[in-house]
Amino acid sequence: MAWVGNQTLISHFILLGLFTYSPLHLFLFSIIMVMFLVALSGNGLMILLINVDSHLHSPMYFFLSWLSLMDLMLISTIVPRMAVDFLLGSGSISFTGCGLQILFFLTLLGDECFLLAFMAYDRYVAISNPLRYSVVMSRRVCWLMVAGSWLFGLVDGLIQAVFTLRFPYCGSQEIDHFFCEVPAVLKLACADTSLYETMIYVCCVLMLLLPFSVISASYLRILVTVLHMRSAEGRQKAFATCSSHMAVVSLFYGAAMITYMRPQAYHSSKQDKVVSAFYTMITPMLNPLIYSLRNKEVTGALWKFLGRCSCGGGQG
Repeated sequence: MAWVGNQTLISHFILLGLFTYSPLHLFLFSIIMVMFLVALSGNGLMILLINVDSHLHSPMYFFLSWLSLMDLMLISTIVPRMAVDFLLGSGSISFTGCGLQILFFLTLLGDECFLLAFMAYDRYVAISNPLRYSVVMSRRVCWLMVAGSWLFGLVDGLIQAVFTLRFPYCGSQEIDHFFCEVPAVLKLACADTSLYETMIYVCCVLMLLLPFSVISASYLRILVTVLHMRSAEGRQKAFATCSSHMAVVSLFYGAAMITYMRPQAYHSSKQDKVVSAFYTMITPMLNPLIYSLRNKEVTGALWKFLGRCSCGGGQG
């Protein structure tokens, strides 16, 4: 600890976590660990299938592989640390550790915001302008979109991590959360954070609404195009292709907007924990399930891959 004036500045935080040690919470902890393993295996398998199956080498699956990687990194940034803290009964985290967690978490959150917007634009071009699809969504354009997603996310994460930890923290060390989320950390600052909180609010609104407006505009144009299709089979295929992405967007943006677009006065620690658990654990687990169960190409690639594995095992 350090002294500034008559105040003692703290050198580390204590995360109170998501659970107590009641039987119910031990059961919920077990469920979350199962979800973590499902998310790791599901997203890892999705990345593997997209890379090894030539039928999945298209822009849509290129973006999907990056989404799976982001989900893998996002859940790995939060759950292992939370599990160790729970099992050891110690939630102590250093200033540096807290700053890195904020940086990684917000970078990945921002990445997904923009990547989901680019995925919606990809579907718009594929359905509304199929003849120019390969030209508009070239390999170079796809890589630029992914790089742009990472850049926007990294800038947002760096700004918020640096400015959050520039405030002096004194008094209580306890963060009423299971990871270092900015609104929960700022409650411990012994300085006026109102201006910074307003800036964060405006920044988060822009980071969420700009990509969401692209998604909304893309799907509105897709809907108009689909309704004008003469082929019932074509309409069904277009809706099937887009429904998975719309489900993922609804889950991710719904939870993120509840957390970051509400004024600080309307936040409660219990609600924040539940909503944060939703988009840091549940959404990364559901994404590969949504895309694989509703996509014949992915399920076909999975069966083909399993067939190769069984043949290889039989020969060995």
